[in-house]
Amino acid sequence: MKILVVKLSSLGDVIQTLPVLHDLATQFPGAQIDWVVEEAFADLLKQVPGLGRVLPCAQRRWRKTPFAAETRAQWRQFWATLRLEAYDVVIDFQGLIKSARVARGARLTDTGFSVTYGNRSELCAYEWPVRWMLNRTVPMETRLHAVARTRQLAARALGYDDQPLLRQAPVYPFASLRTQAHKAVFFAHGTTREDNEWPASHWLEVGQRCIEAGFALWIPQANERELALAQQLKLVLGDAVRVLPRCGLADLLKVMATCQGVLGVDSGLSHLAVALDLPVVQIFSQPRAWRAGPVGQAHQCAVGGDHVPAVHEVWDAWQRCLLAAPVHHP
Repeated sequence: MKILVVKLSSLGDVIQTLPVLHDLATQFPGAQIDWVVEEAFADLLKQVPGLGRVLPCAQRRWRKTPFAAETRAQWRQFWATLRLEAYDVVIDFQGLIKSARVARGARLTDTGFSVTYGNRSELCAYEWPVRWMLNRTVPMETRLHAVARTRQLAARALGYDDQPLLRQAPVYPFASLRTQAHKAVFFAHGTTREDNEWPASHWLEVGQRCIEAGFALWIPQANERELALAQQLKLVLGDAVRVLPRCGLADLLKVMATCQGVLGVDSGLSHLAVALDLPVVQIFSQPRAWRAGPVGQAHQCAVGGDHVPAVHEVWDAWQRCLLAAPVHHP
């Protein structure tokens, strides 16, 4: 069987779709599973063991210059590469017109079909025209976790029972990369949404507590705003703080895999920590923890949601996650 996953973005959503790969491999041993994703996340998916073709799609970049000759040429090349394979099933896990367009353009086998969500679920992006763009749609519950939503779509589209599956914790493909070789806490402070941010004063206070507990602090930065906070933390907290250089997601994955755990806002990097099976505290400043927070592991939790969590809440949750973490043997 050949299966095409279409999940273009964003980083957190892509990561929360990864457990579907384990489900599909369990149900259909030997299946070839390919994935279409935004170009920024392609290198990360290339680290997934057993994943077939990773097909970068640059819709975010291409829509800036839709009529440029170079854009049109790159679209043609993308379609040609996509259609080199014929698929038994193409699953649009995004439910947007841009993703359904890609799924619709894939080549199917004689009995193949394309499928996506049949309706909107709470706090999940969805555009109703996709119901008419693909061969099939699957009705979904209106309120469910993001990981359960993708796992249920795959199960219902392909005819296997989703209920026993959802009683099991999601399995991510990156857990085997974890080494935890350094006593360091990774601060995933960056987010594309300012209303997801946690106050700088809170990061300083929890950072001081981490240092007093014997941890080093690793602070990533992907833009000038994130760099400013990282430098502020280093200036106040001193040599225990390491400001990480900018790098690609594949390299950042390898760095994160060597730390003891992650404190992070609701962002792609904190979801990456979940996929590495690290101790994680996700800090939510919006009421969406029920939809996007960690599930199924005692050493991973969410705090806040209906309020911006205080430092003591995050610190207490971090202590609980460390105590619950399984002993890791490199």
